[in-house]
Amino acid sequence: MDRRSFLVGAGILALAQLTSGCSPSEKATLRVQLLKNSIPAQLVGEFRRGLNQPATLKFDPVEQLKEVFNRLQTWKQQAEKKDTQQQWRLPFIGSKTPAIADLVTLGDYWLETAIQQKLIQPLEIKELQGWQQLPRRWQQLVERDNQGQLSNSRLVWGAPYRWGSTVIAYRRDKFEELGWTPTDWSDLWRPELRDRISLLDHPREVIGLVLKKLGYSYNTTNLAEIPNLREELLALHQQVKLYSSNSYLQPMILEDTWLAVGWSTDVLPAQSSYRQIEAVVPLSGTALWADLWVQPTSLATQSNPVAVETGERQSLMQQWIDFCWQPKPAREISLFSNAASPIITSINPADLPEDFRKHPLLLPDSSVLDRSEFLKPLPESAVKQYQSLWKEIRLLTS
Repeated sequence: MDRRSFLVGAGILALAQLTSGCSPSEKATLRVQLLKNSIPAQLVGEFRRGLNQPATLKFDPVEQLKEVFNRLQTWKQQAEKKDTQQQWRLPFIGSKTPAIADLVTLGDYWLETAIQQKLIQPLEIKELQGWQQLPRRWQQLVERDNQGQLSNSRLVWGAPYRWGSTVIAYRRDKFEELGWTPTDWSDLWRPELRDRISLLDHPREVIGLVLKKLGYSYNTTNLAEIPNLREELLALHQQVKLYSSNSYLQPMILEDTWLAVGWSTDVLPAQSSYRQIEAVVPLSGTALWADLWVQPTSLATQSNPVAVETGERQSLMQQWIDFCWQPKPAREISLFSNAASPIITSINPADLPEDFRKHPLLLPDSSVLDRSEFLKPLPESAVKQYQSLWKEIRLLTS
């Protein structure tokens, strides 16, 4: 799911690593592959200064979530190949296997597949102070069974450290001429917006917003039971000029479209660069997403001594995760990464910095947030319904 690009530069993170002190052989090492710009660079230094033991910190920014997922698959394949060679006492031929990260960033959208493919393993974090402070909806998002389905089991597969939402962005100048501004999904069907809308090229997002407009959940499992869904979706598609999950803002910047549905982490920086762009979180609720810390399964491969986690590394992983959930780091993540920490939602708005009130996309009103939903795993039968309806509508409007 390509939803955004990321902020922290590799040079700054490398500097934090170089200043961490003693020889790497004398200290435990924490390797983290994180989405670029999802963590403010200064937090790495703050974390290092707060450690009670010497440690080498290696933070490697990655451009896209898809790249992270591909790396998880590669690490597992390499570990399995090495296991087979050792089992048959064959020499390990080829280039040296890259060091596997202790933690990586993964979007919640990828979590089900990563669990099913055994790319990640459960985290031991339920005793952490930060977990106890994490709002329940974010805990439930990462409590899954071994097939990646939501479950009340004690297994925790990820640590949410920031989140965002799907929003409506629009050109202020064009809507001043129209004499109104969009506030909810139903505004997308207004006749003056025909051929003026950019939509995400994503069935769960688009069908989901139509469901929300009709008063149903993004996670509806039987689309056949929803009256007028097909007709409403077809009417919306007649409003749309283009579909893209990567370039939906550019046409609006160029005035080719007047409104776009997109992800808050794309829209927030665009607002800073283009004064005519405004945005709103739909009043009836919207789709939410979260970035998570996850632990690659290959770390626990006992036949691969290089990848076996030590007690020190386990402790460092837990400390980093817990650090991200503390109030000060949570505020910095929220203010400098174009996405909010889940911890922020449990803080009294009056206690938050003025900057949060300047950017309502970061923290929508609690009533809107209560009506919003994560895109949860669906049964295979439901997935096929979404795909079939999406294909049908797109063919009719092509």
